[in-house]
Amino acid sequence: MTTARKDLVDVEVTRYYHCISRCVRQAYLCGESFEYRKQWIEDRLELLAKNFSISVAGFAVMDNHMHVLCRLDPKEADSWSAEEVLRRWLAIYPPRNVSIDDPEAVAMWVTRRSQDHKQVEIYRARLQNLGWFMKSLKEPLARRANREDQCKGSFWEARFKSIAVLDEEALLATCAYIDLNPLAAGQATVPEQAEYTSVRQRVAHVRQQGQLTRLSAAKRGSVAASQAAGNIDQDHWLLPIEDRRQHTNAQPASKREGMLDSFSLGSYLLLVDYTGRLFRTGKARIDDGVNEIFQRFGTSQEIWGDRMKKMLSSRALYGRFFAADRIKLTALAQRRGQHHLANLSPQLAS
Repeated sequence: MTTARKDLVDVEVTRYYHCISRCVRQAYLCGESFEYRKQWIEDRLELLAKNFSISVAGFAVMDNHMHVLCRLDPKEADSWSAEEVLRRWLAIYPPRNVSIDDPEAVAMWVTRRSQDHKQVEIYRARLQNLGWFMKSLKEPLARRANREDQCKGSFWEARFKSIAVLDEEALLATCAYIDLNPLAAGQATVPEQAEYTSVRQRVAHVRQQGQLTRLSAAKRGSVAASQAAGNIDQDHWLLPIEDRRQHTNAQPASKREGMLDSFSLGSYLLLVDYTGRLFRTGKARIDDGVNEIFQRFGTSQEIWGDRMKKMLSSRALYGRFFAADRIKLTALAQRRGQHHLANLSPQLAS
Protein backbone atom coordinates (compact mmCIF):
# COMPACT_ATOMS: atom_id res chain seq x y z
CA MET A 1 0.00 0.00 0.00
CA THR A 2 1.36 3.43 -0.95
CA THR A 3 2.13 5.71 1.98
CA ALA A 4 0.99 9.33 1.76
CA ARG A 5 3.85 11.80 1.34
CA LYS A 6 2.70 13.77 4.40
CA ASP A 7 3.37 10.64 6.48
CA LEU A 8 6.85 10.23 5.00
CA VAL A 9 8.13 13.82 5.29
CA ASP A 10 8.24 15.38 8.74
CA VAL A 11 10.71 18.13 9.68
CA GLU A 12 10.30 17.14 13.34
CA VAL A 13 11.89 13.80 12.43
CA THR A 14 14.58 15.08 10.06
CA ARG A 15 15.09 17.93 7.63
CA TYR A 16 17.10 15.78 5.18
CA TYR A 17 15.47 13.67 2.45
CA HIS A 18 17.13 11.69 -0.34
CA CYS A 19 14.79 11.89 -3.34
CA ILE A 20 15.06 9.48 -6.26
CA SER A 21 13.07 9.88 -9.47
CA ARG A 22 13.22 7.54 -12.46
CA CYS A 23 12.31 8.02 -16.08
CA VAL A 24 9.20 6.12 -17.14
CA ARG A 25 9.96 2.43 -17.73
CA GLN A 26 13.52 3.33 -16.68
CA ALA A 27 14.13 4.38 -20.28
CA TYR A 28 17.34 6.27 -21.05
CA LEU A 29 15.53 9.55 -21.73
CA CYS A 30 18.51 11.57 -20.44
CA GLY A 31 21.19 9.33 -21.90
CA GLU A 32 22.58 8.27 -25.25
CA SER A 33 21.77 11.19 -27.59
CA PHE A 34 19.91 13.15 -24.87
CA GLU A 35 22.79 13.93 -22.50
CA TYR A 36 22.10 17.67 -22.82
CA ARG A 37 18.84 17.20 -20.92
CA LYS A 38 20.92 16.61 -17.80
CA GLN A 39 21.99 20.24 -18.00
CA TRP A 40 18.32 21.24 -18.10
CA ILE A 41 17.85 19.44 -14.79
CA GLU A 42 20.97 20.93 -13.21
CA ASP A 43 19.96 24.46 -14.24
CA ARG A 44 16.43 23.95 -12.94
CA LEU A 45 17.78 22.63 -9.63
CA GLU A 46 19.84 25.79 -9.17
CA LEU A 47 16.81 27.98 -9.85
CA LEU A 48 14.67 26.08 -7.36
CA ALA A 49 17.39 26.03 -4.69
CA LYS A 50 17.62 29.82 -4.90
CA ASN A 51 13.86 30.35 -4.53
CA PHE A 52 12.41 27.53 -2.40
CA SER A 53 13.12 27.32 1.32
CA ILE A 54 14.62 23.93 0.47
CA SER A 55 18.38 23.55 0.13
CA VAL A 56 20.05 21.14 -2.28
CA ALA A 57 22.79 19.25 -0.47
CA GLY A 58 23.67 16.89 -3.29
CA PHE A 59 22.55 15.64 -6.68
CA ALA A 60 23.45 13.30 -9.52
CA VAL A 61 21.66 13.23 -12.88
CA MET A 62 21.97 9.83 -14.51
CA ASP A 63 20.77 8.51 -17.89
CA ASN A 64 17.47 7.16 -16.61
CA HIS A 65 17.08 8.56 -13.09
CA MET A 66 18.24 11.30 -10.75
CA HIS A 67 19.13 11.69 -7.10
CA VAL A 68 18.56 14.88 -5.10
CA LEU A 69 19.41 15.31 -1.43
CA CYS A 70 17.23 18.05 0.04
CA ARG A 71 17.14 19.86 3.35
CA LEU A 72 13.85 21.44 4.38
CA ASP A 73 14.16 24.95 5.83
CA PRO A 74 10.54 25.94 6.63
CA LYS A 75 11.48 28.68 9.10
CA GLU A 76 13.16 30.55 6.26
CA ALA A 77 9.91 30.68 4.26
CA ASP A 78 7.95 31.76 7.33
CA SER A 79 10.20 34.84 7.63
CA TRP A 80 9.60 36.06 4.05
CA SER A 81 7.49 39.12 3.37
CA ALA A 82 4.53 38.83 0.98
CA GLU A 83 6.59 40.58 -1.70
CA GLU A 84 9.47 38.13 -1.34
CA VAL A 85 7.12 35.15 -1.54
CA LEU A 86 5.59 36.49 -4.74
CA ARG A 87 8.91 37.33 -6.37
CA ARG A 88 10.22 33.86 -5.64
CA TRP A 89 7.07 32.25 -7.04
CA LEU A 90 7.28 34.45 -10.11
CA ALA A 91 10.87 33.34 -10.76
CA ILE A 92 9.75 29.71 -10.79
CA TYR A 93 6.40 30.06 -12.55
CA PRO A 94 6.44 33.29 -14.60
CA PRO A 95 2.97 34.13 -16.03
CA ARG A 96 2.75 34.31 -19.79
CA ASN A 97 1.57 37.92 -19.64
CA VAL A 98 4.44 39.14 -17.44
CA SER A 99 8.03 39.54 -18.58
CA ILE A 100 10.32 38.82 -15.64
CA ASP A 101 12.95 40.97 -17.36
CA ASP A 102 10.67 44.01 -17.06
CA PRO A 103 11.05 45.42 -13.50
CA GLU A 104 7.99 47.65 -13.85
CA ALA A 105 5.75 44.79 -14.99
CA VAL A 106 7.04 42.57 -12.19
CA ALA A 107 6.45 45.30 -9.58
CA MET A 108 2.87 45.80 -10.80
CA TRP A 109 2.19 42.05 -10.68
CA VAL A 110 3.62 41.76 -7.17
CA THR A 111 1.67 44.79 -5.89
CA ARG A 112 -1.58 43.47 -7.32
CA ARG A 113 -1.12 39.91 -6.04
CA SER A 114 0.06 40.99 -2.58
CA GLN A 115 -3.49 42.10 -1.78
CA ASP A 116 -4.62 38.47 -1.98
CA HIS A 117 -3.31 37.31 1.40
CA LYS A 118 -4.79 33.83 1.05
CA GLN A 119 -2.97 33.22 -2.24
CA VAL A 120 0.29 34.53 -0.79
CA GLU A 121 0.04 31.96 2.01
CA ILE A 122 -0.67 29.20 -0.52
CA TYR A 123 2.51 30.13 -2.38
CA ARG A 124 4.45 30.33 0.90
CA ALA A 125 3.33 26.79 1.83
CA ARG A 126 4.25 25.45 -1.59
CA LEU A 127 7.72 27.04 -1.46
CA GLN A 128 8.60 24.97 1.61
CA ASN A 129 6.98 21.72 0.50
CA LEU A 130 9.13 18.83 -0.78
CA GLY A 131 6.39 17.53 -3.06
CA TRP A 132 6.06 20.91 -4.74
CA PHE A 133 9.83 21.17 -5.05
CA MET A 134 10.00 17.87 -6.95
CA LYS A 135 6.94 18.74 -9.02
CA SER A 136 8.52 22.08 -9.94
CA LEU A 137 11.69 20.24 -10.94
CA LYS A 138 10.19 17.39 -12.94
CA GLU A 139 7.06 18.74 -14.64
CA PRO A 140 8.59 21.60 -16.69
CA LEU A 141 11.40 19.34 -17.87
CA ALA A 142 8.93 16.63 -18.91
CA ARG A 143 6.91 19.15 -20.92
CA ARG A 144 10.07 20.49 -22.56
CA ALA A 145 11.25 17.00 -23.52
CA ASN A 146 7.84 16.05 -24.88
CA ARG A 147 7.73 19.19 -27.02
CA GLU A 148 11.16 18.34 -28.37
CA ASP A 149 10.13 14.74 -29.10
CA GLN A 150 6.74 15.87 -30.43
CA CYS A 151 4.94 13.40 -28.24
CA LYS A 152 2.62 13.17 -25.24
CA GLY A 153 2.69 11.03 -22.14
CA SER A 154 4.74 10.53 -18.99
CA PHE A 155 8.44 11.29 -18.86
CA TRP A 156 8.96 10.47 -15.16
CA GLU A 157 7.47 7.71 -13.04
CA ALA A 158 4.46 9.05 -11.15
CA ARG A 159 5.99 9.19 -7.67
CA PHE A 160 9.46 9.97 -6.46
CA LYS A 161 11.01 7.92 -3.68
CA SER A 162 12.00 9.82 -0.54
CA ILE A 163 14.32 8.42 2.12
CA ALA A 164 14.49 10.18 5.47
CA VAL A 165 18.13 10.55 6.54
CA LEU A 166 18.21 10.33 10.34
CA ASP A 167 21.78 10.95 11.55
CA GLU A 168 25.11 12.51 10.56
CA GLU A 169 26.84 9.33 9.43
CA ALA A 170 23.86 8.37 7.27
CA LEU A 171 23.86 11.90 5.86
CA LEU A 172 27.54 11.65 4.93
CA ALA A 173 27.02 8.19 3.40
CA THR A 174 24.07 9.49 1.36
CA CYS A 175 26.12 12.42 0.02
CA ALA A 176 28.97 10.12 -0.97
CA TYR A 177 26.61 7.57 -2.53
CA ILE A 178 24.96 10.24 -4.68
CA ASP A 179 28.24 11.78 -5.83
CA LEU A 180 29.73 8.36 -6.64
CA ASN A 181 26.74 7.15 -8.69
CA PRO A 182 28.40 7.92 -12.06
CA LEU A 183 31.55 6.13 -10.94
CA ALA A 184 29.50 3.06 -9.97
CA ALA A 185 27.82 3.20 -13.39
CA GLY A 186 31.19 3.27 -15.14
CA GLN A 187 30.70 6.83 -16.42
CA ALA A 188 33.72 8.27 -14.56
CA THR A 189 36.88 7.10 -12.83
CA VAL A 190 37.44 10.14 -10.61
CA PRO A 191 34.48 11.53 -8.58
CA GLU A 192 34.92 15.23 -9.43
CA GLN A 193 35.16 14.44 -13.16
CA ALA A 194 31.63 12.99 -13.22
CA GLU A 195 29.39 15.46 -15.01
CA TYR A 196 26.04 16.60 -13.60
CA THR A 197 26.90 15.87 -9.98
CA SER A 198 27.16 18.02 -6.89
CA VAL A 199 30.79 17.06 -6.29
CA ARG A 200 31.74 18.33 -9.75
CA GLN A 201 29.76 21.52 -9.14
CA ARG A 202 31.55 22.13 -5.85
CA VAL A 203 35.03 21.61 -7.32
CA ALA A 204 34.18 23.75 -10.38
CA HIS A 205 33.08 26.56 -8.07
CA VAL A 206 36.39 26.39 -6.19
CA ARG A 207 38.27 26.40 -9.49
CA GLN A 208 36.40 29.52 -10.64
CA GLN A 209 37.56 31.30 -7.49
CA GLY A 210 41.16 30.32 -8.19
CA GLN A 211 41.27 28.35 -4.93
CA LEU A 212 41.90 24.87 -6.35
CA THR A 213 45.44 24.75 -4.95
CA ARG A 214 44.15 25.36 -1.43
CA LEU A 215 41.49 22.69 -1.85
CA SER A 216 43.97 20.16 -3.24
CA ALA A 217 46.27 20.77 -0.28
CA ALA A 218 43.33 20.31 2.08
CA LYS A 219 42.45 16.99 0.44
CA ARG A 220 45.99 15.68 0.97
CA GLY A 221 46.17 16.71 4.59
CA SER A 222 44.47 15.74 7.81
CA VAL A 223 41.02 16.89 8.86
CA ALA A 224 42.68 19.75 10.76
CA ALA A 225 44.71 20.71 7.70
CA SER A 226 41.59 20.67 5.53
CA GLN A 227 40.39 23.77 7.37
CA ALA A 228 42.59 25.58 4.86
CA ALA A 229 39.65 25.23 2.50
CA GLY A 230 37.94 27.86 4.66
CA ASN A 231 34.88 29.56 3.23
CA ILE A 232 35.35 28.54 -0.37
CA ASP A 233 31.97 26.82 -0.74
CA GLN A 234 29.91 29.19 1.41
CA ASP A 235 28.62 31.36 -1.44
CA HIS A 236 27.70 28.52 -3.81
CA TRP A 237 24.06 27.69 -4.59
CA LEU A 238 24.55 24.19 -3.19
CA LEU A 239 24.28 23.78 0.57
CA PRO A 240 27.78 24.14 2.10
CA ILE A 241 29.30 20.95 3.45
CA GLU A 242 30.57 22.71 6.55
CA ASP A 243 28.41 24.58 9.03
CA ARG A 244 30.72 27.44 10.05
CA ARG A 245 28.21 29.55 11.98
CA GLN A 246 29.89 28.79 15.31
CA HIS A 247 33.30 30.02 14.14
CA THR A 248 34.12 33.20 16.05
CA ASN A 249 36.09 34.54 13.07
CA ALA A 250 33.43 33.65 10.52
CA GLN A 251 32.93 36.10 7.70
CA PRO A 252 29.37 37.19 6.72
CA ALA A 253 29.35 34.55 3.97
CA SER A 254 29.81 31.90 6.69
CA LYS A 255 26.49 32.67 8.37
CA ARG A 256 24.72 30.12 6.18
CA GLU A 257 23.74 26.93 7.91
CA GLY A 258 25.83 24.13 6.47
CA MET A 259 25.44 20.37 6.72
CA LEU A 260 28.02 19.26 9.28
CA ASP A 261 29.72 21.24 12.03
CA SER A 262 33.53 21.51 11.67
CA PHE A 263 33.62 19.17 8.67
CA SER A 264 35.02 20.96 5.65
CA LEU A 265 34.69 20.49 1.91
CA GLY A 266 38.30 19.31 1.88
CA SER A 267 37.48 16.55 4.37
CA TYR A 268 34.46 15.50 2.35
CA LEU A 269 36.44 15.27 -0.90
CA LEU A 270 39.11 13.28 0.90
CA LEU A 271 36.49 10.75 2.03
CA VAL A 272 34.77 10.58 -1.39
CA ASP A 273 38.11 10.03 -3.11
CA TYR A 274 38.96 7.23 -0.66
CA THR A 275 35.52 5.61 -1.08
CA GLY A 276 35.72 5.81 -4.86
CA ARG A 277 39.09 4.04 -4.91
CA LEU A 278 37.80 1.46 -2.45
CA PHE A 279 34.81 0.71 -4.66
CA ARG A 280 36.83 0.49 -7.88
CA THR A 281 39.69 -1.67 -6.66
CA GLY A 282 38.41 -3.27 -3.48
CA LYS A 283 41.18 -1.64 -1.49
CA ALA A 284 42.52 1.85 -0.86
CA ARG A 285 45.24 3.32 1.28
CA ILE A 286 43.79 4.82 4.43
CA ASP A 287 45.66 7.90 5.59
CA ASP A 288 45.45 9.95 8.77
CA GLY A 289 42.81 12.27 7.34
CA VAL A 290 40.38 9.43 6.57
CA ASN A 291 41.06 7.82 9.95
CA GLU A 292 40.19 11.08 11.68
CA ILE A 293 36.91 11.20 9.79
CA PHE A 294 35.97 7.68 10.88
CA GLN A 295 36.87 8.53 14.46
CA ARG A 296 34.78 11.68 14.29
CA PHE A 297 31.67 9.72 13.28
CA GLY A 298 32.34 6.75 15.53
CA THR A 299 32.64 4.28 12.67
CA SER A 300 35.46 2.23 11.14
CA GLN A 301 37.05 1.59 7.78
CA GLU A 302 35.39 -1.84 7.63
CA ILE A 303 31.87 -0.64 8.50
CA TRP A 304 32.04 2.34 6.14
CA GLY A 305 33.56 0.32 3.30
CA ASP A 306 31.02 -2.50 3.59
CA ARG A 307 28.07 -0.10 3.69
CA MET A 308 29.25 1.97 0.72
CA LYS A 309 30.14 -1.05 -1.42
CA LYS A 310 26.67 -2.51 -0.87
CA MET A 311 24.95 0.78 -1.68
CA LEU A 312 27.03 1.48 -4.79
CA SER A 313 26.65 -2.09 -6.08
CA SER A 314 22.88 -2.15 -5.60
CA ARG A 315 20.17 -2.06 -8.23
CA ALA A 316 17.84 -0.18 -5.91
CA LEU A 317 17.53 1.14 -2.37
CA TYR A 318 14.64 -0.19 -0.30
CA GLY A 319 13.16 1.47 2.76
CA ARG A 320 12.01 4.95 3.71
CA PHE A 321 14.51 5.61 6.51
CA PHE A 322 18.29 5.55 6.74
CA ALA A 323 20.16 5.58 10.05
CA ALA A 324 23.69 4.47 10.87
CA ASP A 325 22.64 4.48 14.54
CA ARG A 326 19.77 2.02 15.00
CA ILE A 327 18.83 3.73 18.27
CA LYS A 328 17.52 6.60 16.14
CA LEU A 329 15.38 4.15 14.18
CA THR A 330 14.00 2.52 17.32
CA ALA A 331 13.13 5.89 18.85
CA LEU A 332 11.33 6.95 15.68
CA ALA A 333 9.35 3.70 15.56
CA GLN A 334 8.18 4.27 19.13
CA ARG A 335 7.21 7.82 18.31
CA ARG A 336 5.14 6.60 15.36
CA GLY A 337 3.52 3.87 17.42
CA GLN A 338 5.12 1.08 15.41
CA HIS A 339 6.98 -2.01 16.56
CA HIS A 340 9.94 -1.32 14.28
CA LEU A 341 10.99 0.49 11.11
CA ALA A 342 13.07 -1.17 8.42
CA ASN A 343 16.40 0.54 7.78
CA LEU A 344 17.60 1.30 4.28
CA SER A 345 18.46 -1.94 2.46
CA PRO A 346 20.29 -2.11 -0.89
CA GLN A 347 19.07 -4.69 -3.40
CA LEU A 348 22.33 -6.13 -4.66
CA ALA A 349 22.78 -6.73 -8.36
CA SER A 350 22.98 -10.41 -9.29
